[in-house]
Amino acid sequence: MTQRIRFRFCCLIRGLAFPRLLLFGVSCPSVVCCLLLPDLEGSAHLLLLSRNKSKHELGYCETEAKLALSLDFWTLSSENLLAVLPVDPVKENYVRKVKNCIFSIAVPTPLKSRVRLVAVSKEVLEDILDLDLSVSETDDFIQLVSGEKIVSGSIPLAHRYGGHQFGIWAGQLGDGRAHLLGTYMNRQGEKWELQLKGSGKTPYSRNGDGRAVLRSSVREFLCSEAMHSLRIPTSRVASLVVSDNEVWRDQFYNGNIVKERGAIVLRVAKSWFRIGSLEILAHYGELDLLRTLLDFIIREHFPSVEVAEPNRYVDFFSVVVSETAQLIALWMSVGFAHGVCNTDNFSLLSITIDYGPFGFMEAYNPDFVPNTSDDEGRYKIGNQANIGIFNLNKLLQALNPILDPRQRQLAAQILEGYPVLYYTRFRELFKAKLGLLGETKGDDDLIAFLLHLMEKTAADFTMTFRQLSEITQSQLQELNIPQQFWALNMISKHKLFSAWVSQYLLRLKSNMNDSDSERRKRMTTVNPRYVLRNWMAESAVRKAERNDFSETRETRPLPVPAFPSCCLVSLYQ
Repeated sequence: MTQRIRFRFCCLIRGLAFPRLLLFGVSCPSVVCCLLLPDLEGSAHLLLLSRNKSKHELGYCETEAKLALSLDFWTLSSENLLAVLPVDPVKENYVRKVKNCIFSIAVPTPLKSRVRLVAVSKEVLEDILDLDLSVSETDDFIQLVSGEKIVSGSIPLAHRYGGHQFGIWAGQLGDGRAHLLGTYMNRQGEKWELQLKGSGKTPYSRNGDGRAVLRSSVREFLCSEAMHSLRIPTSRVASLVVSDNEVWRDQFYNGNIVKERGAIVLRVAKSWFRIGSLEILAHYGELDLLRTLLDFIIREHFPSVEVAEPNRYVDFFSVVVSETAQLIALWMSVGFAHGVCNTDNFSLLSITIDYGPFGFMEAYNPDFVPNTSDDEGRYKIGNQANIGIFNLNKLLQALNPILDPRQRQLAAQILEGYPVLYYTRFRELFKAKLGLLGETKGDDDLIAFLLHLMEKTAADFTMTFRQLSEITQSQLQELNIPQQFWALNMISKHKLFSAWVSQYLLRLKSNMNDSDSERRKRMTTVNPRYVLRNWMAESAVRKAERNDFSETRETRPLPVPAFPSCCLVSLYQ
């Protein structure tokens, strides 16, 4: 039986056996073989706030020990971007093809009808933006996060990028409904870029209206904060503003257009540059600008890469390959499917960005697809590792024009190492999820065997591992599964469950200097009790549509499986 299971979950990659472990294998076909600041114009108004008397170029709060109680001494800056990266010389805000620049200046178009701030992340405000929670109750703050006014030092920008969408080059894309307000340096010396989403049209809006709807904004607010609580690199959301502005959307892409309410989120990330930021420059032959942008990104965000090093672009690529493998392995460890892994949604800093039709897998299923418009299942959860190597190959193609032949060869070899990097990290994560210490030859088979049983019984992914963290070895040995361990009870109905338990208990005996209580304690720190299940997100959305935002902004006890929202108590408790 073990041989048959291993055959199902293994494939050979360049002479290495990689268990497919559902979500995680990189299949053979996926291995890549190739190896002046103009005047602001628009509808937003300048919010005249006192500027910091600081030696720092970037806006930040001067208060070291205290949080700011107002926006009077709190500023942003666009100087670090605009001093290096060129801006579109055309100031008018209309949809067009843009070339030879990184940004266009575009002022937000605020929502007008009954604008309300309905949720904030206390952690983002206090720990990232140095703002006391009380600031969110001020008119200045609401005007800032709704796009109505702009703080001193901010020059709103829309970023030009391209990308491959569902495997096909889509040309110019860009920030079609987002405005980068500027960079903030907090009291820890961290730089964060603040971006409004849903704040109106830009030169990159194509056929869009520049708006976001309440439904998707609530989902992004909840998921970005949930992912952070799960310790997965992610953008964050500071606030959610809603209005009665009418926005028309075809939610399921079936021709049924319905009226929804407009919303704006204030998102923060260390950087919003993505693979598509480089692709568009290479595609149009803007190679000097490609070098300029890469050097800026390396200098700002890749401290391990020496910007004066001749091989810096290869070194940069190596870091991105490694950290992309790490990020996707982390996604898999919590059953997260991004849903739209286009190159324009893949961060160069390997953080999770652009939450759209995401989903957390409930019943274990390698073919889980959260995106209803993904008819072919390109971005199913079991294919995310393969999509990672596809996207990295597109990044390599963008870099190739500025690499010499030897550097191209080195970069191609780095990309060929992606499956090993990915599988190594995935294996580490899932061994930890099972409480395994040290190295044993049969660990791959043990993991694959459990996933096979979970797939056959449609067992819950999250709760199976959580309940394995809580059950004692004696209960497992006696196959005495308490009733409250409902996920394990589902698997126990499979005729091979007892065989897996025997193998698992035997393997746990090889853990050096370990006890059952220590195993369970260790496992509960890596196996969350809560994830943002789709029904929870939809419940929050439905209530929000009725002006009940309690499930968006409050922590409250919910039946298991449950998710405490933006106040973010530990999801592992």
